[in-house]
Amino acid sequence: MVHVVFNEAEVALMKEVITMDESIAGDVVLVRDDFAVGPLAGIDTEEGWNARVEWWRSLLEGSPYGTDTAGSFDDRQLVAELIQKLEENPDEQIWIWMGQNQHDVCGYYWLMSQLKNYQGRVMVLYMNNLPFINEKGHLFYPSWLHEIQPREFLKAKKLCRPITLSEFEIDPDEWKRITEENAMVRMLEGGKKILGKEETFYDGEILKNITGEWQKSWRVLSNTLNRMKIKTGDVFVMWRLKKLIADGRVEVVGEPAKGWKDFDVKIAGKTEVIVDNG
Repeated sequence: MVHVVFNEAEVALMKEVITMDESIAGDVVLVRDDFAVGPLAGIDTEEGWNARVEWWRSLLEGSPYGTDTAGSFDDRQLVAELIQKLEENPDEQIWIWMGQNQHDVCGYYWLMSQLKNYQGRVMVLYMNNLPFINEKGHLFYPSWLHEIQPREFLKAKKLCRPITLSEFEIDPDEWKRITEENAMVRMLEGGKKILGKEETFYDGEILKNITGEWQKSWRVLSNTLNRMKIKTGDVFVMWRLKKLIADGRVEVVGEPAKGWKDFDVKIAGKTEVIVDNG
């Protein structure tokens, strides 16, 4: 079998789980893109795919990852390799693991919509509103797979089920709706329902962590990522911080275009404190 995950940290996690249970031994592969943000129009075409790569490249300018990260991988090749495995081995199965978050669910929609011909051999394990035990022995409801302890996955494997024929009919239509809507940000409302949001969706979270005093940009980034309830990636957050600077809502000293650690920020104008009433 082949295990598919959507976050880099979960590759090592899944490999550890496999060492604890040989019955699920197999390869672990990663869908790298974050389909919960960014343009999706025409993504099934070369033009649409390339437009998305260029969008990521623009966000990566000045980042520690470098612009070459965009285009350095192609998740479409991963799909081709999965299909080849299914074609060559009639006993092969694909296990898609996803947590209850927009990143994993959008990745699921993108992936499964291309595997309809293999209904019955593509399995899904969705940790949707399911309780697990954390390191302190307390019950909690994880949003991400990497929040779950490895030994807890031995129970989670019981959730494995085939993606149904009905889902193979309905879910690709949902993915089509999402791509045609082409929102810049996508949220998980519940179950597998994805809602489109404006690109400014996370701006409030960023502003909560900026005061009337100068702060290092990387500290604002770190605090935002740690405190935000609905998570997204550091590249997207930093892009929005730069947009807030360009819009005059945040003051800056230094050179944002040079690097993430090369500028300081504070709230512009008279507004010194952002109060969180949530």
